Amino acid sequence: MTTRILLTTTSYQDTPGPHHELLESQGYEIVRERGPLPESTMLELSGEFDAFLCGDDAITQAVIEKSLPRLKVISKYGIGLDKIDVAFATEQKLAVLNTPGVNHTTVAEHTFGLLLSISKKIQSNAVAVSNGEWVAGWKKPVGHEILGKTMGIIGLGRIGKEVATRANAFGMSVIAYDPYFDEAFAEQHGVKRCESMDEVLLGADVVSLHCFLDEKTHGMINSAKIAEMRDEVIVLNCARGELVVTEDILAGLESGKVGGYGADVLDAEPPAPDHPLLNAPNCIVTSHIASRTYESVERQAMRATHNMINFLNGDSDYIQANKF
Repeated sequence: MTTRILLTTTSYQDTPGPHHELLESQGYEIVRERGPLPESTMLELSGEFDAFLCGDDAITQAVIEKSLPRLKVISKYGIGLDKIDVAFATEQKLAVLNTPGVNHTTVAEHTFGLLLSISKKIQSNAVAVSNGEWVAGWKKPVGHEILGKTMGIIGLGRIGKEVATRANAFGMSVIAYDPYFDEAFAEQHGVKRCESMDEVLLGADVVSLHCFLDEKTHGMINSAKIAEMRDEVIVLNCARGELVVTEDILAGLESGKVGGYGADVLDAEPPAPDHPLLNAPNCIVTSHIASRTYESVERQAMRATHNMINFLNGDSDYIQANKF
């Protein structure tokens, strides 16, 4: 029986690179879809595949149940697993693979792109100039330096560490919270350890989110937490949209309590045309591209493809996120 693969990630499919040749070389039957796919579509497709090579598709318990016993492995193109029912997959002894360590530099660069654009009013001014609204003298927009400001990082993993080193280069002080805090890295790079997320929120001019989405972190930035933050705080979210309560960050932007929100992710992707953050003041939203560069797509795609191929071939060179 020919091995059948469901490939759903669009950046994998759309970006040239050696991952295409690697996948084609295996002789698999490859079914290509344009994800991320909702549960309803996954249920329609599931049942006759040996492997999923997926992005942020909804791989729920129902999808897994319909996919078994044929499905042998889920290979995630990326790191975050919040769209996959990993607990149920583990119960069923279904391997879930992912690709840590392939895009941390890329995401950190994007994080600083958002920060500089907000603090310097780059995007809003560039749009105004394009619209013929060049103004002179005191009417010109005035931004802020980030030199001397405090960067607060929630989640000091690979990406958080890259953000910390860049913050140092810009002359910022860095504070961070992570339940698995890397003391050696912090000492080397002058990062102050905070004992809680609240300590970061109280002490930072810029709050950058780099943590996983789960039941503990869902909605972690809400009206109560925003009230703790410094006035005109800038919040950056290149992790998951659901970490932030949309209505609460909007209220903070409208009141001026939040000086800016830079997000590469939203609570609904793609957003509806009337999503409240698309036209919010001092808010920049990009379309989940922080990890998407030609360099990172190739690294991520090659790792995800090698993971899947090696698992199916019985080779031990793969990265498994769940244990059983």
